[in-house]
Amino acid sequence: MTAPDPAAPGAGEVTATVIVAAPAERVFAAFTAWERQGDWIPLTKVRVVEGDGGEGTVIEAVTVAGPAVLRDEMRVVKLDPPYEVRVVHQGKVLRGPGVMRCTPMGGDRTQVVWHEWFHLPGGVAGKMAWPLLWPGSKVSLKHSLKRFARLVESGRLP
Repeated sequence: MTAPDPAAPGAGEVTATVIVAAPAERVFAAFTAWERQGDWIPLTKVRVVEGDGGEGTVIEAVTVAGPAVLRDEMRVVKLDPPYEVRVVHQGKVLRGPGVMRCTPMGGDRTQVVWHEWFHLPGGVAGKMAWPLLWPGSKVSLKHSLKRFARLVESGRLP
């Protein structure tokens, strides 16, 4: 059996949204400050493995929680400043596309929508476990976006 194409949407879908009191250009710049993502994604260190931060760049995010280590390798496949970032997670565990969209609003506010479509590991067991894992994924993503918004609004990002 061949592995699914990581660029194709998987069955594990999660979305979070936040309003940031900052212009879209600043929000986009903060989100694409790749190595600063660890400032707002808990327990995670991010580094650029290959590239200049633009399209084609490979990024590695390593999350460590006690003895558990999750390595997430992704490739930036599209940048449309200041509106959209698309990545493809291409690691051993996390695979699938992700998108972050910035929608400018009145009064220098920006709506940020972060959406991921992961291929679930473990076959049928992974698909059965997803409804149990989804709420934690949703809460974690939303928490990270709220922290991101606070850092952008305070001027600590980018």
